[in-house]
Amino acid sequence: MLPAFLLALREGLEAALIVGIVLGVLRKLGHNRQQVSVWQGAVAAIAVSLVAALLLYAVGLKMEGSAEQIFEGVTMLLAAAILTWMIFWMQTQGRRINRELETGVRQAVSGMGGNKGHWALFSVAFIAVLREGIETALFLTATTFTAGGQATLLGALLGLSAAAALGYILFATTRQLNVKRFFQVTSVLLILFAAGLVAHSIHEFNEVGWIPAVVEHLWDTNGLLDENSGLGLILKALFGYNGNPSLTEVLGYVVYWAALIFGVRRLPQALTAPGAGQAIR
Repeated sequence: MLPAFLLALREGLEAALIVGIVLGVLRKLGHNRQQVSVWQGAVAAIAVSLVAALLLYAVGLKMEGSAEQIFEGVTMLLAAAILTWMIFWMQTQGRRINRELETGVRQAVSGMGGNKGHWALFSVAFIAVLREGIETALFLTATTFTAGGQATLLGALLGLSAAAALGYILFATTRQLNVKRFFQVTSVLLILFAAGLVAHSIHEFNEVGWIPAVVEHLWDTNGLLDENSGLGLILKALFGYNGNPSLTEVLGYVVYWAALIFGVRRLPQALTAPGAGQAIR
């Protein structure tokens, strides 16, 4: 359940930071009574995200045979792509989040009055939190294919609970979390997880014949570390460990890391903390 915990913790804390920024701007502008609109928008976004997660999971359960393998492969590959893009995007664009949210809140309260002001603030919180929620729904769906539904659910609940607790500590007490270090560490872990998803997706495409294996078993380390053992399952869920991968699985893993290194060289600060966390500090 560790991958689900990390994903839910990371995305949950991002959502908490966003809500905190909006609430902080309202407090600064002297509109504390309008905070209820923000909470309503956030709760509505969470509800929509839960529905999306349940729908994705239900679709996966109904599929059988090659259709199931295609669905799992596409979902894992899409999750890996979005997860990687999210980390890089937060570095290049994340510094603008605080400013953009504050601008949106100021515009919402400038014409405050009646339903117009309520829905404006509702929309700011809803859209911001919904993006995190939909991403989480997709990531956790992909995680269920490697870690199992029960473990994913438990990990997600623990991660979201921890995110809520950290959010409360950040905004309701004088204690501070080193948000920069938090995002640095989780970015590295999630990139390792994304690389594993790429390998898993190629494995599924090998099974249905979309991508040829070329060499079915490039090596076999199951004698040393069985992928179905306790440690093997943990490594499989976290990093995509496969004791007997195909040649194209290995190539996909290598190509992912090559593309990542190329991106990091073009963006030297790619794995530093997003601006939202810096703004909160």
